[in-house]
Amino acid sequence: MNFEAITIRDIAKELKLSVSTVSKALRDSYEISGKTKELVTNYAREHNYRPNPIAQSLKQGRSKSIGIVVSTIDNHFFSQVIDGIESVAHNNGYNVIITQTHESFDLEVQNVEHLTYRSIDGLLISLSTETKNIDHLKRLHSQGLPIVFFDRVSSEIDTHKVIADNYKGAYDATDHLLQSGFKNIATITSSANVSITSERLEGYKKALTDSGITINDDYIKYCPHGGKTTEEIEKALNELLSLDIWPDAILTASDRITTTTLALLHKLHIKIPEDIALLGFTNTNLADVLFPPLSSVYQPGFDIGKNAVEMLLSLIQAKRPVEEFETRILPTKLYKRQSTASSNSRLVDDANSIKPDGRKKDLK
Repeated sequence: MNFEAITIRDIAKELKLSVSTVSKALRDSYEISGKTKELVTNYAREHNYRPNPIAQSLKQGRSKSIGIVVSTIDNHFFSQVIDGIESVAHNNGYNVIITQTHESFDLEVQNVEHLTYRSIDGLLISLSTETKNIDHLKRLHSQGLPIVFFDRVSSEIDTHKVIADNYKGAYDATDHLLQSGFKNIATITSSANVSITSERLEGYKKALTDSGITINDDYIKYCPHGGKTTEEIEKALNELLSLDIWPDAILTASDRITTTTLALLHKLHIKIPEDIALLGFTNTNLADVLFPPLSSVYQPGFDIGKNAVEMLLSLIQAKRPVEEFETRILPTKLYKRQSTASSNSRLVDDANSIKPDGRKKDLK
């Protein structure tokens, strides 16, 4: 059964009024008498009349829709960003259309193309891990489409951007591990393409060098697709565990990488933090109830979404061309839990400390 929405023409025919009169009555025009307005609005309400958004957008030159591009909505961080976006967009009369890239560049291009066919008024985007070329965005920006980047951003388009303080988040996390007595600190991070990777690596490295520790490139592992598959995280972890000297702590750089690394360490019967401490960037609400409770760097996802859409609306509603742009950097927060308990207070039985492959584990 097909649902057919009632139109202005239907109302006009039923009430024996002109289409123009009905239209003006629904807009509360001063040209229409109160009696006629009441007649029209009552009929419209009783028959569930809704304005045609496509027709309105053609008339007004706006669709009142905003496109959103993220990697996956099952990522706790991105779901919180979307909540922040919707809280502002809906209050301003805008609908949001959400698309996922699943870390695919090709899908990102397709999604952006689809959104522009829907005549969106502006675009909010966090780039995929595969994205190296943003010509598809440059073309739209040059044609006047308002674009705001968040989280994973690009410097190739001059526009507003909103990010977490990834550098300080990684610095504080690494420094916490150092202060807890860990010295051989590895990191499993995302694709080298994306901005968050370089920002977090910079903070990680600076904390190490500030403590007089030489950077060991063997302790830095990349997940080219941001941990999209368990296999690439497992590969990175296995490479760390194949080293002669194991890391005594691992800093992980995303929701998916963090929680998957925790699960893999459990699968290998590696005790946390007795064998290896774990601290990760994650916005999961379950960090407190994981085993052990997980130390984490929390990003203000909701506030990032709010700031991003507010900046986009300022571009959409601007009366004149905007020539000055801003990059907002929002603070992260470090939560210290049992997964990074001080190495100085741990009791470890060297004789019983065995690597998964049967070799004795190096505790250094």
